[in-house]
Amino acid sequence: MEHKKLQITETILRDAHQSLAATRMRTEEMLPAAQLLDSMGYWSLEVWGGATFDTCLRFLNEDPWQRLRDLKKAMPNTRLQMLLRGQNLLGYKHYADDVVDAFVRLSIENGIEVVRIFDALNDMRNLTSSMRAVKKYGGLVEASFSYTLSPVHNEAYFVNLSRQLQDEGADTICVKDMAGLLLPEAAASLVRELKKHISIPIHLHTHNTAGVGAETYLAGARAGADIVDCALSPLGSGTAQPATESVVAALQGTPWDTGLDLKQLTQAANHFRKVADRLEKDGFFVPGQVLRTDVNALIYQVPGGMLSNLYNQMRDAKALDKYDQVLQEVPRVRADFGYPPLVTPTSQIVGTQAVFNVLQGRYKSFTKESRALLRGEYGRLPGDINPDVQRMALGDEERITVRPADLIAPEMDKLREDSREFARSEEDVLSYALFPQVAEKYLRERNAPKAPPAPAAPAQPQPQEPRVLYVQDRA
Repeated sequence: MEHKKLQITETILRDAHQSLAATRMRTEEMLPAAQLLDSMGYWSLEVWGGATFDTCLRFLNEDPWQRLRDLKKAMPNTRLQMLLRGQNLLGYKHYADDVVDAFVRLSIENGIEVVRIFDALNDMRNLTSSMRAVKKYGGLVEASFSYTLSPVHNEAYFVNLSRQLQDEGADTICVKDMAGLLLPEAAASLVRELKKHISIPIHLHTHNTAGVGAETYLAGARAGADIVDCALSPLGSGTAQPATESVVAALQGTPWDTGLDLKQLTQAANHFRKVADRLEKDGFFVPGQVLRTDVNALIYQVPGGMLSNLYNQMRDAKALDKYDQVLQEVPRVRADFGYPPLVTPTSQIVGTQAVFNVLQGRYKSFTKESRALLRGEYGRLPGDINPDVQRMALGDEERITVRPADLIAPEMDKLREDSREFARSEEDVLSYALFPQVAEKYLRERNAPKAPPAPAAPAQPQPQEPRVLYVQDRA
């Protein structure tokens, strides 16, 4: 059999701690392991994007751009990868094309090489602007589709979408299985079918929420997948990616041997075990909650992070006894809304609407985000909307049928003007563009002159106490 080395993207610095520990790993906890990670031989290291940008500014008092520069300096030999939400960039709404272009340019200039781009609705129109910008500035486009199951999502749907992505200039195709729904036989079949129709590498991404992620990777590798996402064991498995060491060990001596050194991986894992201990001590990583197998993911198609969000919403509403009803309501809302894949931001929109339906009665009220999704502000929904639900939400209002970003005027000049008091760089302007209130607060505090430390008071001679000699002093 022909030897076909399986490549690995390591997610310990991004998706692993986003999935398991609320994205709370600090840059200072990453850098001590950087040289070792850089020498490992990974296909790429995922280090940025997703929720890292928001969390740096909002909770960690860090500049996400500085994190990227520090990591690039510390890991010059390995491709650094990020996750980008297409026209949403790293925020939760669509941005104008000039903002997308500027953000992609500066991401690449600051150290990103591989940009994984996805759209929550798999709407090609929401992917093209960022894909073209990545190509324009010399990055690698990893175009993704959000994998899900529904009456309108099947193998032919994903193959057709992948062909469109390849035609648009993708360098690799990522099967983005955010909820851990891709089972081994389905993965093998999908990869085989994709290999018949596209010529670029196939990258598998899953979460081990339902406990079958490693088997899915092995089945995908045998069918011809080129790259898989893994996370070192201290923050691997559970709602994160399958553990790197387990996948590497399982493939040793096979035609798909990764070539990675288990001793080196163990050395890196030892460092991150200390980080995981800190995250657990601070309450962000609760192994009993995030590492247990949860087959509800297969039943309700709810990603692991969404499960915890729904749980917390019901707890805060003092209605935990209705938690199971919310899980059962999620697929009903999803069907009514035209079967959007459940990934940021649609997972939050559908999940919150399900909570409203259970607590208040079905569609007694709609969130503004639900109305926006049904109106077409996020793009084209994959299936048909329930007409009764559409009428309740929108009345006679017309839906948007054009590419949503076509309705957004250029924004960069106004953003520069609005942030000129506190933005010192184009990167600062883009931080403000994505998270205006949070970034302004961070940047103003960063720029504030630091008060010099108060001079130390001169030491005063202390009166000497007479020393009493106790028996134990003599020993």
